[in-house]
Amino acid sequence: MEQIDPQLKNFIVDYCNKYKVRRIYPDMLDTDTSIDLDLDIVDIEIELFVAEFAEHFHIDSSKFSWYKYGYPKGSARVRMLKLMFGYKHQWVKQLASYCYKPKFKIRVLQDALLTGKLV
Repeated sequence: MEQIDPQLKNFIVDYCNKYKVRRIYPDMLDTDTSIDLDLDIVDIEIELFVAEFAEHFHIDSSKFSWYKYGYPKGSARVRMLKLMFGYKHQWVKQLASYCYKPKFKIRVLQDALLTGKLV
């Protein structure tokens, strides 16, 4: 598995703590962690997240569009699963990813750090 840039990892943890999204530990994150499903950043919050990411790392996000990833609006089924069973068990994560297919992952942000452009 690919390693995440430590600055990116710190940015995500700080963002989640700052906006009280969800308690995140740096060890939980890898390149396959989805921003919308695993971190639960959806709707307007995802726009703020992308804007702060681009500003913090001086990334060109002018060509970024949600058409490639699908706009992350969340899922009522996934929220119900998380509420009833939590999100720590592997079977809950598998069932949640079956109900909702996330495409916007940390790998996209990692690639943007390397190229300087978020596309």
